[in-house]
Amino acid sequence: MGSTRRSFTDEYKANAVSLVLDDGHTIAETARNIDVHEMTLGKWVKKERDAREGQREPDAPLTETERVELDRLREENKEVKAENAHLQMQVSFAKKVATWFAKEQQ
Repeated sequence: MGSTRRSFTDEYKANAVSLVLDDGHTIAETARNIDVHEMTLGKWVKKERDAREGQREPDAPLTETERVELDRLREENKEVKAENAHLQMQVSFAKKVATWFAKEQQ
């Protein structure tokens, strides 16, 4: 007993991908709603994302999602730099203390 493979029109795929990329629905949610396997829809979405990235100019304005990610990364970078500066101060202090103890031992 063999299974039949379903086929989808390009228009159907484009509408499904649009629900994810343009309307903000998740792949899992959309796949359940249209009765398509998550992996199948995920492949369609990846293919369209790659195609959109290829068409986009390097100097094009950021999308809302990219802007949010950029802001999150900038904030994370600022926190990491502050932590790094604090750790460098601790290392510098530890070196001074070690030098002072070494001089006292002589």
